Amino acid sequence: MLVALCATSIVVLALLWEVSLPWWERTLETRRARKAAREAQGADYDPGRERRAEQRARELLKSCVNEEEWAMYRDLGFLRVWGGRAQGPDDGRDADELRGVPYAYLVYPHRPIVAYLPQTGRLLNEYCVEFPDETRPYGSPRLPDSDDVLAKWMALKGDERRLINEANLHLPGRQLDPRQIQRDIWRLGQWERERLAHANDGAKRRPRAAGPADPTS
Repeated sequence: MLVALCATSIVVLALLWEVSLPWWERTLETRRARKAAREAQGADYDPGRERRAEQRARELLKSCVNEEEWAMYRDLGFLRVWGGRAQGPDDGRDADELRGVPYAYLVYPHRPIVAYLPQTGRLLNEYCVEFPDETRPYGSPRLPDSDDVLAKWMALKGDERRLINEANLHLPGRQLDPRQIQRDIWRLGQWERERLAHANDGAKRRPRAAGPADPTS
């Protein structure tokens, strides 16, 4: 009886091994292919590539925007772009109320553009736009952070209406925390006041140019 059970077990194990062998072979082949792909990618991967790409993007952004905008992005991590439409912001909820009212956008890297009213801090809309890097044969198709900000800045400056019309429109709070946006607006106000105070202090310290000599002296 024991011999029969042992023989039966051996037969069953042999059958199971024969059935599972193709699965094991496929699994091992898949693992080998993945390992080869990782090794091939690692041979060409430069850990400093992303950092150098962002550095080049920051230099390009600095050369395109004005001095105040560059300082704003450098210090705060976002840009404010003033709206240029004479009829005011594109807000269907209160189109008549906001006609002609000054408005602006906060531009973040890889986040929606936020329209708001600088006088009150009221948030209007979120505009979701993407600028993928179609030229990169490796890694993520996302642009470096500063390139993404520059692309949005150029689009708003060049054709604001087209960008707004083509973007995915959402009410505030859909993707970004309104409290964080309000804090950023407050930070921007503090930054501008400190910058103005620093400029005024610098003007007071500069020596006045000597005027013409008194001809009667």
